[in-house]
Amino acid sequence: MPAASQTRFDLVLDSSTLDRQSLRRRDPELIPTLLAQRSTAVLDVYGDRLPNVGDGNRLRFRRPEAGDRDELLVYLGEVTGREVLAVLRDRDDEVPADGLRYLGMRLHPEDVPIAVAATGIGRWHAVTGFCSKCGSATRVTDAGWVRHCENCGRDHFPRTDPAVIMSVVDTDDRLLLGRGRNFTGNGMSVLAGFVEPGESLETAVAREVMEEVGVAVTDVQFLGDQPWPFPASLMVGFTCRATSTELTLDPEEIAAARWFTRPELAAAVASGEVHLSPRLSIARHLIEHWYGVPIEQPDDGASLRRGS
Repeated sequence: MPAASQTRFDLVLDSSTLDRQSLRRRDPELIPTLLAQRSTAVLDVYGDRLPNVGDGNRLRFRRPEAGDRDELLVYLGEVTGREVLAVLRDRDDEVPADGLRYLGMRLHPEDVPIAVAATGIGRWHAVTGFCSKCGSATRVTDAGWVRHCENCGRDHFPRTDPAVIMSVVDTDDRLLLGRGRNFTGNGMSVLAGFVEPGESLETAVAREVMEEVGVAVTDVQFLGDQPWPFPASLMVGFTCRATSTELTLDPEEIAAARWFTRPELAAAVASGEVHLSPRLSIARHLIEHWYGVPIEQPDDGASLRRGS
């Protein structure tokens, strides 16, 4: 296997084809104007599920309808000259629709950023109906991107929680994989964790690895990042070098962990002993960046986590 990776660090959910037109959100007439235009593309969002066609190849858009003005609306932006509005609705399992974990690897590149933005903003609205400062109900402003509290005057903005995710490699060029307590039986992945207040990304990498498996690391290098709206994360990917190899697992977080050579990992995946993160996730890209070429595995779209 080549030492230099032959895989492109091309993250599926990290797409820039959506022009968010964020300055236009301040215009109170923006959404009424778009609802009056038949050319506006409207996407119904049912909780975190999105209608689609072609077995998930394209999102299902429609023209504006009279009843839309009474719904929770969000201006997502513009893609290839098309203005896009999302109508945020309650989840309805009777409506044919799928979540982003299913759609991510199937959608046309133009639709991916729309799906990511719609999923993320929908999840935020679902938990931000009341002010976290005074408890009063909030109202939607700025084309769906702000919730304002009339009682105390506080504005609430969509939050993104940064998390680090890292490939840990030892001096023998072995990769460390772990199985979280919430993983399915044979799932394994690289380590990850949230950044704490007052902490740099690189410091978070070293802390998380030490906390979860008791390994000290150095040479922390950034590789790429990816939005991950499950529910509201930005996954920041790194590679780092272990200065020790003895593992001391955090029993509350990590069920198992081990070092892999490339042949060992290939054999474990082929036999079904290990199931890796789906390629939708930056975790898989970190693994394949170390491995050198794409890794094929059965049921590649299956999530590692229980209940997701």
